[in-house]
Amino acid sequence: MNDPTLVRLMEEIGSTGNADALRDLRDRLHLRMEALLPGGDGESVEPFNAILNGMHDALIRRAVVLSEEAMARAGKGAPPVPYAYLLFGSGGRSEQTLSSDQDSGLLYEDPGPGLDPEKVRAWFRELGGLIVKTLERAGYPPCDGNVISANEAWCDAFSGWTAKLDRWFDDPHWEHVRYLLIMSDGRAVSGDERLAARLKDHYFRKAKGHPGIAERMLQNTMRYKPLVGLFGQLLPERYGEDAGSVDIKYGAYIPFVSAVRLMAVTGGIRETSTLSRIRRLRDTGRLSASDAEACEAAFGFFLKLRLLAASRNKGGLYANNGKVAVTLLTKPMRRDLRHHLGTVQRLRHSLQRQIAGKFRLVHDGGDQT
Repeated sequence: MNDPTLVRLMEEIGSTGNADALRDLRDRLHLRMEALLPGGDGESVEPFNAILNGMHDALIRRAVVLSEEAMARAGKGAPPVPYAYLLFGSGGRSEQTLSSDQDSGLLYEDPGPGLDPEKVRAWFRELGGLIVKTLERAGYPPCDGNVISANEAWCDAFSGWTAKLDRWFDDPHWEHVRYLLIMSDGRAVSGDERLAARLKDHYFRKAKGHPGIAERMLQNTMRYKPLVGLFGQLLPERYGEDAGSVDIKYGAYIPFVSAVRLMAVTGGIRETSTLSRIRRLRDTGRLSASDAEACEAAFGFFLKLRLLAASRNKGGLYANNGKVAVTLLTKPMRRDLRHHLGTVQRLRHSLQRQIAGKFRLVHDGGDQT
């Protein structure tokens, strides 16, 4: 995709001087990307998705820079230690739609001798809050679950993060397992990528030492079910303002990407995007070539449908509930949706069998790797 207008707008991101200018640019980019939405049945959504998420990444990185500059202007100085700004959720997976909320965290290096840990903590908590406010002004609402860098639970030093991971793995109740799955999608969008890689190293070491965690993760992963009935019929919303629509986000996309994610985590695969995970699962023999091809096709189709869901500007924030009116789906699209939901169901059944086999080995005293 080589669109001169889009290229020019992307180049402007690095020169925006404040949150209001960033918002104006975000609005213009949003309109341009809407005009470039892939339409044809045979048109791949992957190039569009890569450009769209590159746009989001660039806007977020600029918000981080603007927030750092605001700290300096306020007399707070430069960052006292290296840090990384983390994205989770669809941002971590590089799968954001035109409308996206904030799922973020902040990881900073443990302060060495001569630095007051409490002052360093206070500095980064203020920065984390500024970044969230800057992005909110740019149209990104904080996520409903409060997984944002302004929340002190998601803004911590390296040792604080590793202690959290240890606690979540050692006490895997529902909420802790949810946090672990969130962390598996995490990536550094700005700052010290090596610091983020060290944290991911710790995550996978702990996962390997807790083989039983997979069964707990499976329970969480199976929470959302595909929107297809017993006889293969689609299950639209029955009540409320969304009656007659199908929930693509929670009825197709989330059940699918969650299953792929858990397959990747249990296989020690560190990639965060769903496509990269599918390809690594294929390359490591955890998915057959034909299953991987079916999964790639399903994922591309779900992404395209997610882009069909109407974006709304609510109170200056971009919002999208992931639901598509059935009337927007042609007969071939409904047929393809049922077909790809069948792929989701087969993948989930395969995952259940894999986890059940590993769980039996653990409890029988067999191989626990």
